[in-house]
Amino acid sequence: MIHHVQVACPAGAEDAQRAFYTGVLGWPELPKPPLLAARGGCWFKVPGNGGPDGELHVGIEADFRPAAKAHPAFVVDVDATAAAVAAAGQPVVWADPAEIPGRRRFHTFDPVGNRLEFLAA
Repeated sequence: MIHHVQVACPAGAEDAQRAFYTGVLGWPELPKPPLLAARGGCWFKVPGNGGPDGELHVGIEADFRPAAKAHPAFVVDVDATAAAVAAAGQPVVWADPAEIPGRRRFHTFDPVGNRLEFLAA
């Protein structure tokens, strides 16, 4: 089991990240421990969809460049998530079903350009 994954963002982008991860995806924000909170960033609870919950940590990176290829993948209700992402104006790029037979999935990007994958159980 993975406890958390981390993506980066530039300083000052936390509100945009909160709007996406909490506002669009519905993932509750988690409080950061005080020593870590001083560094900026934000953490979110990722629902386990039948398994244990996980976390997504968004950290501040001074020389930020979005992860355009590397990405975390989350098991979700893929149709509901795709609809929410599209309604928020973010791209929904469905993967070729022949790549991983029997697994519907799509990619998108968070507000700062980090690639994300969402797939059905």
